Amino acid sequence: MKYIKTEAGQQAFKARSPLFSSRQRTAFIMFDGNKAAEQVVAAATALGVVMADIDHMVELGFLAPAAGEATLAKAQADQVAAADAVAHSFIAHSAQDRYKEAKPLATKLTAGLGLRGFRLNLAVESASGFDELLALLPKIKEAVGAKACVELERTLTQ
Repeated sequence: MKYIKTEAGQQAFKARSPLFSSRQRTAFIMFDGNKAAEQVVAAATALGVVMADIDHMVELGFLAPAAGEATLAKAQADQVAAADAVAHSFIAHSAQDRYKEAKPLATKLTAGLGLRGFRLNLAVESASGFDELLALLPKIKEAVGAKACVELERTLTQ
């Protein structure tokens, strides 16, 4: 079966939702409405993608069948439900979950500073919990700028 990306799927992808595993993110990129699920699985098998990953994305409403208007209407209804699930997944995150999401973002931001951000990058990498990472947020924001820090701030404060 051929699938297309839904709006909810694209939003979850952009938000780096924890509902996507890294291998599911890789597979998600490959769906364009022209490739069948089996083709995507075959192309990404080396990365560990299996059909269960595709089924998971379909169940969450991140992918919808690429056929007919009736299917499209159902997919749009699923998108609304999936968007709600994504919104609730961010709200219901524990501090530990938010730490797991935020640490790679913070590391990426501070690593991009090069030598001038070396100490800050070390502090981020040695942060062992949510509170320590949250305490570093103002320093990261000052170093990289508020605009670059929006996603990290949202992840830590919501």
